[in-house]
Amino acid sequence: MKKKKIHYIIMTSVLLLVSCGTQKEVLDISNEEQAVFDSKEDQPVEIKDDETEYEIIIIEPGFNAWLLSIARPEGYYSQNFLENRNAILVMNWNQRVMQPNLYNPNLYEMQINYDPNIDYGYEVNYKLYNYFIYFQRKYNQRLGPFLPRI
Repeated sequence: MKKKKIHYIIMTSVLLLVSCGTQKEVLDISNEEQAVFDSKEDQPVEIKDDETEYEIIIIEPGFNAWLLSIARPEGYYSQNFLENRNAILVMNWNQRVMQPNLYNPNLYEMQINYDPNIDYGYEVNYKLYNYFIYFQRKYNQRLGPFLPRI
């Protein structure tokens, strides 16, 4: 079965220096979480579901460590919750990609091809959602009407 790529999100540690934060709220970032944000570990996270033909590869320093140590465990959220949040987050992400004069193009590099009518499976939705939480917390961004909480 041939795999279809829905998107590659590629960020570099240089992005630690830049941010175009629009968020007014101060997030409660623990020392443990900050240490993960500051790490240079860049092990890619491959997101795929064995039952589907979709995958995402995220290359973001610290994301894999954050996912394993800080994020809520798999099964914490329902797939329906993840799909609903991802639809909102992807829409806002893609709007920012299309407005490089308003939003930092080094943070919002590429659009995400996510169709809310496709069942990508639990793992794809879980890791994509957690990437958005990680991204918002690390770069002090706000992609939706809700705070990026853990």
